[in-house]
Amino acid sequence: MKTLVILAHPDLASSRINARLADAVRDLPDVTVHDLVAAYPDGRLDVEREQQLLREHDRIVWQFPWYWYSVPAVLKAWIDQVFTAGFAYAGASELQGKVLQVVTSTGGPEAAYSEEGYHQTTLHDLAAPLRATARLTGLEFATPLVLFGARTATDEDLELHAKRYREVLGG
Repeated sequence: MKTLVILAHPDLASSRINARLADAVRDLPDVTVHDLVAAYPDGRLDVEREQQLLREHDRIVWQFPWYWYSVPAVLKAWIDQVFTAGFAYAGASELQGKVLQVVTSTGGPEAAYSEEGYHQTTLHDLAAPLRATARLTGLEFATPLVLFGARTATDEDLELHAKRYREVLGG
C-alpha cells in the first residue's frame, strides 16, 4: 500500500514529537513524507501537484499536533484548497476507497480528553469534522494513532510511539 504522509507542523524544527515521528517512517518502503511547510514556505499550494500526490497513494496520513481542538492552520488550508468539488466530492471522488489515517499528539494526558476531564469531551468527539470529511470524500477513516501527553512524554514513550507508528504503516 502506497502511503502519503501529509506532515502539517508549523515549526517542525522546534518539534520533538512530530519531527521524531516523521523520521521514524521516512525510510519505510512505499511511504512518502510530504512536509507542507517545507514544500510551501510562502503558503501558496500547488493544488494540481497535491491532488496528483493523492491520486498516486492508497493511504493518506495526516500527521499533526492537535491545536485548539482541531488541525493546525496549514492542514486546514490544505484541505480547503485541495479537496475541491469534482476532485474530492460533488460527484465522483478521486479519493474513494483510499484510507485516511490521523496521527496526532496532544499536550494534555488522555484523562483530560473525557467528559469528566479538563476538556469535558473526548478526542473522538472533537475529531467529528475529520470523520465527516472522510465520509464526504469516500475515504475510509482508520482508527487515529494518538500520543497523549506529548509535553511530558519521556524519550522511551516517544520511541514506543514511533515504533507503533511504523507498525501501523507496515514497517
